[in-house]
Amino acid sequence: MTRTQAPARKDDGLPTWKALVAGPAPLLLPTAHDALTARLAERVGFKAYQVGGFALDGAHYGVPDIDLTHFGEKSAVIRQTIGACSLPVLVDGDDGYGDVKNVTRTVRGYEAMGASAIFIEDQQAPKSCGQEGRKKVIPARVMVGKIKAALAARRSPDMFILARTDARSAIGLDEAIRRGAQYRDAGADGLYIEGLESARELEQVGKALEGTPLATTMMEGGGKLPWLSPAEIGGYGFSMILYPTTVLFRAARAIERALADLLAGKPMASEDAMDRTGFEEVVGKPEWARIEQMFKVE
Repeated sequence: MTRTQAPARKDDGLPTWKALVAGPAPLLLPTAHDALTARLAERVGFKAYQVGGFALDGAHYGVPDIDLTHFGEKSAVIRQTIGACSLPVLVDGDDGYGDVKNVTRTVRGYEAMGASAIFIEDQQAPKSCGQEGRKKVIPARVMVGKIKAALAARRSPDMFILARTDARSAIGLDEAIRRGAQYRDAGADGLYIEGLESARELEQVGKALEGTPLATTMMEGGGKLPWLSPAEIGGYGFSMILYPTTVLFRAARAIERALADLLAGKPMASEDAMDRTGFEEVVGKPEWARIEQMFKVE
C-alpha cells in the first residue's frame, strides 16, 4: 500500500496492538530507522514494525545510543517514518525524557502522530542501549508513577503502553521479574524485559509473568541473547520480539561497500541493487503520477 496521506489512525481498519499480540505467533518487529525502511517492511509483508533509538540515533545523527538525543530530535524523524507507512508501529519512548510531565508529553505527542504503541523504560539517566554494559535503574515506585502518567495521557485505550525494565542488567533477573509484576499491576498493557541472556531466562520470565503480553530483544551483531528462532522465543510465552540492529547493520555494510566500489571506479552490480523503476515503486511515484493526472489543470 502506498502512503500519500496522513498517518492511519486506529479507526482506519488497522488492527489494534492488543489484537496483534494476541495472535498465535510472536509479533516480529524490525526496526525502521527511516521512512524508506518502514515502506520496505510493509512491502515484504511484516504486520508491524518499531522505531528504535539505537538505529535512529546512528542513522540520522551519526551518534551512539547514549542519551544524546531526546524527544525533539527523535520525534521529527518518527513523524516522517509513521507518515510513510500504514503499518502499526511501536515507538521507543526511552525514559520519557524526564519526569511524569515529560512522559505525558511524549505519549501524547507520539499518539497524535499515529503510533499504535510506545514503550517507556526504567533506566536512570543518562540512559544507554539496553544491550550494552551494566545499567542503573530508577526506583520501581518512580517508574510506576511514569506508567500511570502514560496511561492517563493516552487519548485512546487502544494506545498500547509497554513498560520496559532494564533491571536484569542493573540488579538481576529476580528484580526484573519483580518489577515486571509491579508494572503489570500498575496497569501497563505489556512488559518488555530487556537484557535477557539465555533461553533459560526467557523461560523463567515467561512462567513468572504468564498471562501478560511480553516483549524481548533479539539484537544481532553483538547482543546478550544468543540467536533463537521466533518460534522458540514464542514458546516461552513472549508475544513480541524486537530486532533493533538486523536491518541497520546490514544496511550500513551495504552502504560502505557501495561507497568503496564507487571510489574504486567499479560499476554497481545489478544483483546487489534495485533499479530506478523498482525504487520509484517503493517510494510511491506511480500513485503521485495518478494524482497529478487526475487533478491537474490544462
